[in-house]
Amino acid sequence: MLYVCTGSVCRSPIAERLTRHELDHRLGTGTGDILVESAGTWGHEGAPMEPNAAEILAEYGADPFGFVGRELLDEHVVGADLVLTATLDHRAQVISMGHAAGLRTFTLKEFTRLVRAIDPATLPDASEQPGEMATRARALVSAAAALRGWLLAATPEADEVDDPYGAPLGMFRNCGEEIFDALDPIVTALTGVARVTV
Repeated sequence: MLYVCTGSVCRSPIAERLTRHELDHRLGTGTGDILVESAGTWGHEGAPMEPNAAEILAEYGADPFGFVGRELLDEHVVGADLVLTATLDHRAQVISMGHAAGLRTFTLKEFTRLVRAIDPATLPDASEQPGEMATRARALVSAAAALRGWLLAATPEADEVDDPYGAPLGMFRNCGEEIFDALDPIVTALTGVARVTV
């Protein structure tokens, strides 16, 4: 799973680390099947994430440490079974790179919208056997791609996450909440395990 934004220091790192946190929380050590990464179309190669992004991750209990920004490369797209972007423009840029990426590239919020329409009973079991989680993930991506032309967003902007770069902490907090709310149904569909709320 590859998250893509512009600079690779705000939105995609938040999405990457929140997804890893949720996978670990729900599956413990059984997350080896799913690799979660991020990159930016104008990525700040080698840069740390924005301090406000790190602060938001800490508020969710996710680990912000050791992050290094990356520029989006062909090899990232080739190796990803699922690419989730912050905006439609990012999605178009990924698809324009080729590598048959069109059927496995969505905006984050677009993919969430499609996943909500998929009956989890139609997906392969997400057991702890090696490879089973990846098989379920690929089936989920295929099912979402099949629905893309049928379930449209109210507006194109509804499928996008705005860039908080340079904004105050409150806007980063709104961005973090937006990303978390979007990825929660995805992680549930991938793992077959709902988030435990206390």
